Amino acid sequence: MNSTSSTTDKNAFQPDVRHFVALIGGNIVLALGPWLVRLSDTGPVAAGFWRMLLPLPVLAVLAWRTRLPGKVDRRMVALVLAAGTFFALDLASWHTGIERTRLGNATLFGNGGSIILMVWGIVALRRLPNTREGLALAAAIGGAAILMGRSLEISAKTLTGDLFCLFAGLCYAFYLIPAQRARATMGQWSVLLLVSLAATPLLLIVALALGEPVLPGPAGWTPVVTLAISSQIVGQGLLVYSLRNFSPLIIGMALLTQPAIAAAVGWLAFGETLGAPDIAGMVLVAAALVLARTQAPAAPRVRV
Repeated sequence: MNSTSSTTDKNAFQPDVRHFVALIGGNIVLALGPWLVRLSDTGPVAAGFWRMLLPLPVLAVLAWRTRLPGKVDRRMVALVLAAGTFFALDLASWHTGIERTRLGNATLFGNGGSIILMVWGIVALRRLPNTREGLALAAAIGGAAILMGRSLEISAKTLTGDLFCLFAGLCYAFYLIPAQRARATMGQWSVLLLVSLAATPLLLIVALALGEPVLPGPAGWTPVVTLAISSQIVGQGLLVYSLRNFSPLIIGMALLTQPAIAAAVGWLAFGETLGAPDIAGMVLVAAALVLARTQAPAAPRVRV
């Protein structure tokens, strides 16, 4: 299925205080997700399965109560279901990476999909990057090299975790684009419900295929239930609600609050200290994310 991303009209965005609070609040709540994944004693992919499964009844009620009038666009529904497939891949890869690298790295690389899409757009349009795009690429490559080098100093396992999170960032980008497009004609809870319905069985299949423990052990249900409520209902709900009210630049800058909070949690909860090179690498990748969203190239038709 093909989808085309239209050029952003800056005049179309008219956010108020509620939208801004929702955008920042959603990112703060989502930044706590990696910590809860670490606390869960299911497998990492299984934690993603519970995150998607447990909120389904709540999402179904909210979607029914806030459904928009008019005929359902089946093509848009299919697009959102496809987005859910990418969200399942994102969670499976990201949760696996969370277990293998530092929380700050995991969150930063998990939000790196905009850079990857920018590169894809440049390649597909068969042109050289402009100055801003070139700076974004240079900052991304430099920052990622520093962070991965520091991970390799710790162990090969942490480097592998970084790579899992980078792949998750790519999948997350292909989730956000159709989700943002669907918000023009669908309610936020309807979008989240369809995404969850598509992602839930895929995550269970992957968890079982990997031989992960699916049911919680001695730690009980508290971590997975908290993860499901905070990330999927509160975090994603606030994020999807705010998506159509901001330009990609503002969304990109708001996403950068997540790595900072995750790094702080990693330091406080797991003793994951950051040295000067780590901070420099994070600053470079953060700058690249902002630059990538400031001036993204005209998007090509992408297969999703």
